[in-house]
Amino acid sequence: MQSTVDLVADTARAAAARRTTAWLAGGLSAAATVAGGWLAPPDAVQGQAQRLMYLHVPAAWVAYVAFAVVLAAGCAYLIGGDLRWDRFARAAAEVGVVLTAVAIGTGSLWGRLVWGTWWAWDPRLVSTALLLFAYAGYLALRRTVGERTGARDGGDHRVARPAAVVGAVGFLLVPVVHFSVLWWRSLHQQATVLAPQRPPIDARMGAALLLAVAAATLVAFCVVLQRVVRLERRLAVDASPAPERAPARVG
Repeated sequence: MQSTVDLVADTARAAAARRTTAWLAGGLSAAATVAGGWLAPPDAVQGQAQRLMYLHVPAAWVAYVAFAVVLAAGCAYLIGGDLRWDRFARAAAEVGVVLTAVAIGTGSLWGRLVWGTWWAWDPRLVSTALLLFAYAGYLALRRTVGERTGARDGGDHRVARPAAVVGAVGFLLVPVVHFSVLWWRSLHQQATVLAPQRPPIDARMGAALLLAVAAATLVAFCVVLQRVVRLERRLAVDASPAPERAPARVG
């Protein structure tokens, strides 16, 4: 993790590394768009609607990863007390909430095109919505504690401690979401790529999906880095003493 921490340093070298990573993320995103939008064939049953998979699936998977970072960073903070980990947890939670919302939105559109309805009380959909509410609540908790105590979010243990606990508890929903299609009767499609008993996915579809997941992962990584940098800068400004005013001259 030390290399990641170095990437958020407010130095010219770290800034250059972040720019390079951002350019790579942009290139991967462009390649994933071409592969998923044009090169991969449409699904034999779902037709063109299946192309939403190249946005829906990466958003869901990278949201899982973001919430895993919240868990890991929160635990690292509780063990070592380093507030840098708390800032990573906050940034990852913000990214995870946005991606979960994207997954729900694209899933709703996909369901409308394939199932004929925007929403169904399906275990996967309901558990994903609960996951979104849980981490939105995590972010709301941080803001509320900061406002009530006057603590700086990302720079105060009074916010970091309860947030780390809530972030860890919230992660319990991730396996519930992922395995909901196996544990309960569900309309949602079960695993395809990682399910050897099912017919194999078309090679072009599989390549486009893996490319989209890689692009989404790198984009999310860049956003987390940039968000942590901005938090660091804001905390540094808040901590700096206000300039003294020159005494007014009388007469």
